[in-house]
Amino acid sequence: MNALTLRHIRYFEALSQHGHFGRAAEACGISQPALSIQMKELEDIVGSPLLERSARQVRLTGVGEVFLLRARDILRAVDELASLARTASEELTGRVRVGLIPTVAPYLLPRVIRALAARFPDLDLRVREAVTQKLVNDLGEGRLDMAIVALPTSEPSLVEHPLFTEEFVLVRPLADAGKPVPRPDLLREMRLLLLEEGHCFRDQALSFCKMSPPGPRDLMEASSLSTLVQMVGAGVGITLIPQMAIETETRVAAVSVAPLEEPRPSRTIGLVWRRTNPLGKQFKTLLDVLKEAIS
Repeated sequence: MNALTLRHIRYFEALSQHGHFGRAAEACGISQPALSIQMKELEDIVGSPLLERSARQVRLTGVGEVFLLRARDILRAVDELASLARTASEELTGRVRVGLIPTVAPYLLPRVIRALAARFPDLDLRVREAVTQKLVNDLGEGRLDMAIVALPTSEPSLVEHPLFTEEFVLVRPLADAGKPVPRPDLLREMRLLLLEEGHCFRDQALSFCKMSPPGPRDLMEASSLSTLVQMVGAGVGITLIPQMAIETETRVAAVSVAPLEEPRPSRTIGLVWRRTNPLGKQFKTLLDVLKEAIS
């Protein structure tokens, strides 16, 4: 009988995450038949079915759900052991997995990569973009080492370090340039364009306008700030965007930008990682490099 290996556990966790043999195999860098063989071996070792297979997706059985919880604990511990071995060096080296929220990634990522590559030449940076809750979950389950998100996360298991604070601005059609800026209570009566559910920036905009989801019947949503700004340029409505997005998103759109009334809405962007990560000292050095690059 084959013995349980770390490879079995990593492949199983990837399959549970993707819910599909093809996508999981691609993520693991192996063929789909090889992944199927590994999962069959794992089920034989455990002595119980872990997966419910269908043509389109894979679900976990009850035993599979319990096994997944233990598997993630093991993988997190293994990753932290590997990190512990790197703490002997003052320099940050090797693979570091960083997550960024979509309302930050396109505007901050080029500067982040350049700064880190210059300061840590032996760093293997792996970047993932996702909404805040997904990044927090991935941090907790050991699939990420750190993330750049809007603070606070309200997650006790994470260490939070602010990077910068920025205000939100109003984006209107070009024809509205120079007109008085509506009060927050009037914005909610207009056709306000927002990001889809799951984006923390959406929640912050709703809070400023004193709106409770689902909002007015003419509320419209998009999956990116780029789409929101282009919709405004087409005369569909108005929107709010963070300051860092102004240059990129308004460059080719027929829109006007105006500061909002005091007190202006803002957000604090910061770097977070697990409290248990032994590379905390090295991450603080990385934090200083990021602050310098962003300022």
